[in-house]
Amino acid sequence: MLESQLPVLIVLLLMGTVAKVATVRSGAEPGALARLGPAVLVPGRLQAPALVCCAVGEVVLAAGLLLTTHPFFRWGTVAFFSLSTYVLLELRRRRPDAGCGCFGEVSSAPVGLRSIGRTVVLTGMAAMSVWSAVPGWMVFVHPPWAMIAAGVVALAVLSPELEELVDRARYRAPCEQRPAPAEGVTLSRLRASSTWRVHAGDLVSAEPYDSWRELCWRFFVFQSRDKADVVFAVYLSGRRPAVRVAVVSPESLPEYTPVSA
Repeated sequence: MLESQLPVLIVLLLMGTVAKVATVRSGAEPGALARLGPAVLVPGRLQAPALVCCAVGEVVLAAGLLLTTHPFFRWGTVAFFSLSTYVLLELRRRRPDAGCGCFGEVSSAPVGLRSIGRTVVLTGMAAMSVWSAVPGWMVFVHPPWAMIAAGVVALAVLSPELEELVDRARYRAPCEQRPAPAEGVTLSRLRASSTWRVHAGDLVSAEPYDSWRELCWRFFVFQSRDKADVVFAVYLSGRRPAVRVAVVSPESLPEYTPVSA
């Protein structure tokens, strides 16, 4: 059924709207918006308006999908999620520390393949609904439960925000204020990552010669065979944390005071 995923699209668009507006209204700490989604790509004074504009676009598309069959809203939704995929790819390339901001402050974890995969799936769902002959409200009246459940399960698997919500429910504190896993646990997660496997052969030793915690990241420094320093950053939240790497000369490393975990 071409219209089967309209309820999922409408609900997700509305959830995104509410979450973004709530994030802006909450008066997030200074610099917090600069780590979220579209706000990353604009100057500081435009970060809150950028999130609000994104939220307005989402609610307009949701209303159009719910009430009409007009191609503008159907193709607009396809374009929205296609553009979202491109933005996430750019964020992962240019700002690997930034979150997607898809659901406001809850989406603060670094953009990973799951977040990108979710927007690809949503683009496919939106494309499938373009030729549907009924508006979204009719699908809510007579929902195809099996198809809707399949879409929800696929999106749940691709949503790192669920892990973040579980963590928040357990700890009731932002990531940077939570007790971090033991250094050995974080190091094991690093060694289980594909990023580690790419660079492990270039390292002099499998043990870091320095490490420290900064906010939601733990950094490990290794010496490479060509005397450069390989710095790995491991995100401290989630069962499969994001891992980033940079190869730098020893002189370019700043002096840090380690924070006890």
